[in-house]
Amino acid sequence: MNVIYLTFYGEAEPAGSKQAHVRGNRAYVVDANPRAKGWKERVAQAAGEQYDGPLLQGALGVSMFFYRPRPLGHYGTGRNAGVLRASAPAYPTTRPDALKLARGVEDALQGVLYRDDSQIVAEELHKYYGEPARCEVMVWEEDGAA
Repeated sequence: MNVIYLTFYGEAEPAGSKQAHVRGNRAYVVDANPRAKGWKERVAQAAGEQYDGPLLQGALGVSMFFYRPRPLGHYGTGRNAGVLRASAPAYPTTRPDALKLARGVEDALQGVLYRDDSQIVAEELHKYYGEPARCEVMVWEEDGAA
């Protein structure tokens, strides 16, 4: 199995939720998160720099690992400033959810790594605390054996 590994640095932005607006007699839809567009552009550019092969055409499997910085409140104060508090959670269970983070990356990789994100037939998502903030992606072509 040939696996493509990609890493995108920066705080991942959620995407997928849309807002509809009407101006005059025209309706338009925009992403609910205005920062999603910049994140998707950075992901697409970095993917293009890391992958120079042809667009993947078949069924794909994807694993995404999102690393988010810990809030300062997870650490002690004073001489314990670098020590993780016992009460600090092991995983980031706050918003945004992993699925919305993945949607932004999936959209950004269209036309760079694969033709369309509908090709993804298996997906695994993970959220962790870690620095630097980043998203690590593994993509492979599924063999079709059921």
